[in-house]
Amino acid sequence: MKEGTSKDGEIRGARLLVSGRVQGVGFRYFVMQAADGFGLAGYARNLPNGDVEVVAEGSAHALAALEETVRTGPGSARVDRVTREDVEPRGRSGFHAR
Repeated sequence: MKEGTSKDGEIRGARLLVSGRVQGVGFRYFVMQAADGFGLAGYARNLPNGDVEVVAEGSAHALAALEETVRTGPGSARVDRVTREDVEPRGRSGFHAR
């Protein structure tokens, strides 16, 4: 089974909005390393309002693991809130910080 896919091979997508002290603390690179480890594709980027947007696609299990990891964040960050919405996967490859 390919990393990042579910047992039935279905790829899912999720958009996470992360609020707190998440910019200027290496948060996007923390997410990038975690997502790579879970076999996910997508990106993490800073938003003008101070939040970080994470868009990822892969198996439901890998997405849940990423969400749990994001809720903790690196030691230098403070995560106050994470909201998630399911999105249509677009066939991305690799995970990038923007």
